[in-house]
Amino acid sequence: MNVQLNVNGESRSATCAGWESLLTVLRDELDLLGSKNACEQGECGSCSVILDGDLVCSCLVMIGDCEGSDVTTIEGMGSADRLHRVQEAMVASGGVQCGFCTPGFVVAASHLLADNPHPDRDEIREALSGNVCRCTGYGAILRALESLAGDTP
Repeated sequence: MNVQLNVNGESRSATCAGWESLLTVLRDELDLLGSKNACEQGECGSCSVILDGDLVCSCLVMIGDCEGSDVTTIEGMGSADRLHRVQEAMVASGGVQCGFCTPGFVVAASHLLADNPHPDRDEIREALSGNVCRCTGYGAILRALESLAGDTP
């Protein structure tokens, strides 16, 4: 099957089996390796993307359901020349260690801040509850996002 997507603001086409996940197509067909393949059960958040305005675990979305959809991956969050403000805050706070979970946290946090520019600590925790990190203990990640909660985008 051929699927047309708008990925990170660019029209993209992928030829794949309709039963493959959006994550598999992003990584294997479109060479967008930022979203990570970890649990394949929607439990860890490392594959988080924004699909038609909603935060989703791309491992749980079948590509056949994505025809014509808008997808934003971690690659669409910033650039080599200018990091996204969530990425900058994560680096500044020490919220990045091994980096495996970081793309999912950045996508989830940017989605939160787009919907709620001034979240409190509980709202930040709730928004990130679908993301798992084994390295940081979450304190640095929370501090990074709390530092942005009062900023304007």
